[in-house]
Amino acid sequence: MAYDAAMLAVILAELRAAIGTKIEKIYQPEQDEIQLALRVGGENRRLLINAGANNPRLGYTAVQKENPLTAPMFCMLLRKHLTGARLAAVEQPGFERVAILTFDTRDEMGFATQRCIIAEIMGKYSNLIFTDADRKVLAVLRPVDFTTSRKRQVLPGMRYELPPPQDKRDPLAATADEFAAAFASADETRPADKWITSTYLGLSAALAREIVYRATRYPDTPLRYCDAETLWGAFDAVMAIVRGDAPAAPTMARDGAKPVEYSFLPLTQYGEGALTAYPDTGALLDAFFGARDHDTRVKQRAADILHLLTNAQSRITRKLAAQREELADCAKGEQYKVEGDLITANLWQLSRGMKQAALVDYAGEPDAEGNYPTVTLTLDERLTPAANAQRLYKRYNKAKTAEVELTKQIKLAETELTYLESVEDALRRAETDQDLAEIRDELHQAGYASRMKAAAPRKQKAPVAAQYRTDDGLRVLCGKNNLQNEYITHKLAGKDDYWFHVKGQPGSHVVLFRGEGEPTDRDFTQAAEIAAYHSGAADGQNVAVDYTLARHVKKPAGGKPGLVIYHTNWTAYVTPDAEVIKRLRVKG
Repeated sequence: MAYDAAMLAVILAELRAAIGTKIEKIYQPEQDEIQLALRVGGENRRLLINAGANNPRLGYTAVQKENPLTAPMFCMLLRKHLTGARLAAVEQPGFERVAILTFDTRDEMGFATQRCIIAEIMGKYSNLIFTDADRKVLAVLRPVDFTTSRKRQVLPGMRYELPPPQDKRDPLAATADEFAAAFASADETRPADKWITSTYLGLSAALAREIVYRATRYPDTPLRYCDAETLWGAFDAVMAIVRGDAPAAPTMARDGAKPVEYSFLPLTQYGEGALTAYPDTGALLDAFFGARDHDTRVKQRAADILHLLTNAQSRITRKLAAQREELADCAKGEQYKVEGDLITANLWQLSRGMKQAALVDYAGEPDAEGNYPTVTLTLDERLTPAANAQRLYKRYNKAKTAEVELTKQIKLAETELTYLESVEDALRRAETDQDLAEIRDELHQAGYASRMKAAAPRKQKAPVAAQYRTDDGLRVLCGKNNLQNEYITHKLAGKDDYWFHVKGQPGSHVVLFRGEGEPTDRDFTQAAEIAAYHSGAADGQNVAVDYTLARHVKKPAGGKPGLVIYHTNWTAYVTPDAEVIKRLRVKG
């Protein structure tokens, strides 16, 4: 679902409860995102404003991202004007996807004044503008000049103007009579949801389908099969939530474990079993956009690592295909030996200059009459019969040697490919710049530094693994990359602690520290779920997870980082639950 004006209206209604609160701190963890730390209702809240092209939105968040060492200029300007300012007003002009947050503050001379943050949440055209009380632009996150748009420019020093209005009706101002008149004049063959989105401002396609579904029990019903009064009833019930006359019920629709849509009300078109309710819109947006934001952030900050891994995997895959084809040809080596033996056994009837010879193969199976099969061989006429036999024996020995060497090279290539897959899996789980730096260090140690930016090894720091606490109080550490895996497995884990890893797939090493007594069944289950969640089988059912005492886990000589072997183990089958894993995570 697109972040539409209706969703924005519901979120701004929540935000109005914060009017009068003071901005404690201002952060800009991403180039296109700011976070305002507020004290709301006795608790610390973070207001996120994302003006990126991929996942633009405004709302509370519980996600604390790592901030850059040097704050961007836009963030520094906001800190100068707004640190200590109080939220004075929250507006949504004309039911547009625009939010205007007004703050009471003081200017450089100490006089009371106001400043505004204007968030335009409009897909790829999203923007963040900072103005004074008269709407004069002081700064803009993404300047818009004549080369970008001829209709509206947004530049420092100019007066802010709203985006050009759309030729649609305001749904908040709709009445039953006006709705019925518009319905009567519409093309009856048109789908009702398309008619709603083209007639009324600020409603997403998913919300329009939900209105039609509530009225007709089908999301794509044409207007001719709709009753105007019933459709209006469903429309008005939804708008009552947007107006604040009815409570919101933030809900996400899922396809299995994959988030599909989100809204401020239950999307009943997906069925009750596919819906997950959330206590507020902030928790809903964090759940829906968390993975997407992470993937976007990794692609931006780890482009060099992704490029290296993609090229290396492609190169090794092509190399493996060629080696396996060559290994298949080595199977012909036995035939060379058979032909050499045939020539040697029949030297008495062969002579130099013969191009072909039909020889009886006495090693073959005779037919019913006792006749042995005849094999026709091609000979090199320039060589003697004995030299032809020696040539075939050389081919046989070469194929036999090549088979041994190719088998060894294929195993090495498969090991390297498995290692690169483990690095790729670790990259998907990287959370901070420190995690990415550790992956770069690891690849530097593995000999890939020449193909990567910032290749010089850094001063080594102790890796910081993710920490969890089971419901029965035991500590669990989970490595997010191979350096962390090695550190917790071989440096931190005691010989009687338990080690976990998903079976047959790339994933994190997980260590359950047993404490004073034996862990409970719930401790084992939750540690196994953590290992399954942080692996390539995170979305699977009944995932096999091997576990054993840490004393049984060994690193083979010359092995890649993170590679271990073990022979004594048990196997648990678990289905990881993302919400449980997040609840067990120890913050900090």
